[in-house]
Amino acid sequence: MVSFHGTSGQCAPRQGRGTSTVGGVTHTAHHLAWLDAERRRLLDFGLAQAPDDAGARWLDDDGVPEPGRAVHTWITARTVHVQSLGHLLGHPGSRPVAERALAGLRGTLHDDENGGWFASVAADGTPDGTKSAYAHAFVVLASSSATIAGLDGAPELLGEALETLVRFWEPEAGMHLDEWDRGFTTADPYRGINANMHAVEALLAAHDATGDRRWLDRAGIIGRNLVRLAQGNDWRIPEHFDEAWTPQLELNRDRPADPFKPYGATTGHGLEWARLLLHVGAASGTTAELVPAARSLYSRAVADGWHADGAPGFVYTTDWTGAPVVRERMHWVVAEAVGAAAALFHATGDDAYLSDYHRWWDFAAGFHIDRARGSWHHELDPANVPAGTVWPGKPDLYHAVQATLVPVLPLAPGLAAALHLQARGAL
Repeated sequence: MVSFHGTSGQCAPRQGRGTSTVGGVTHTAHHLAWLDAERRRLLDFGLAQAPDDAGARWLDDDGVPEPGRAVHTWITARTVHVQSLGHLLGHPGSRPVAERALAGLRGTLHDDENGGWFASVAADGTPDGTKSAYAHAFVVLASSSATIAGLDGAPELLGEALETLVRFWEPEAGMHLDEWDRGFTTADPYRGINANMHAVEALLAAHDATGDRRWLDRAGIIGRNLVRLAQGNDWRIPEHFDEAWTPQLELNRDRPADPFKPYGATTGHGLEWARLLLHVGAASGTTAELVPAARSLYSRAVADGWHADGAPGFVYTTDWTGAPVVRERMHWVVAEAVGAAAALFHATGDDAYLSDYHRWWDFAAGFHIDRARGSWHHELDPANVPAGTVWPGKPDLYHAVQATLVPVLPLAPGLAAALHLQARGAL
């Protein structure tokens, strides 16, 4: 059987001795050790992210909290999730960080008057009262992982987070709206795919944590709606919509590098959705139905995004013909490429995905992984030199840590549940 294997100090798939089957795929001992070492290195970098109970901090290139930065709900929630995974792995220091970040979600970032969570709280204590589906999806993910990891107060937080996320749900569209005002009285007319993508991951985790089939079914509804939208647009995902869910393909053409609402097709989202569809399929027993769409999303993203301007790496965005628009390389995109290739190889056994897995890890190891200062360079310029025009600093471990876990765990259940079962010897 073909196996994942590391060579040249990086991570490349090859035949090898000393293999073991993990998550349904055979890996060499060398590759498993490499992934483990990289995961531990990343988790260590993030131990500075929650020094108190206010929430997780935005870290600079050296892993030092940046003074004056707001505390964001999405970063805090991702910290709870990642360090809960660390705790399930037995990583020293992860549980206290997860607990302090969880305290931020239960305290400073929570809107006690209106319910839900502020988008952020400034250094002077002023909250951004926007109620964002994106941030709330991550609170669901965080509290699901923390519940499985056994953190105090997490089940209660999860119950509230799920009740709040339901307030964003639009049944006729089969999607979540994007933003409410602080009092949940007026919805912004913008609708978007990004929040719904992360809601799928969150709902799958909530199903793992609660056993409630509603959340799995809802994730499936969103996934199938995404397939319909992408298939009708040559597998380039329409990202932005109006109130009636009519695609707004020209949105932000004048500021194409927006970190959350960029113009055009976002390469990394095609990769991420390919992986998420396979998780939905594995959890619901519909893998055969969703594999063709996952293949198509992945193929389009790779064809448009990889080496698109003559240099290695994935460009951030393209126009609707596949031509590069924003040519910076984001760390999260190659991390999602790793996960998507691993998931597709797991689901199909097609060695082409194994070869891609090799390529994506080699690029990450050669350009994104920062051996000198820790974590990964979050952004590279078109010449693959570290930059910070869209994503300064290193606030996010979520994508990189998950890239080290997806290849060694099954497609279902989700990461936290799988690690919990693994620790009990049940996986």
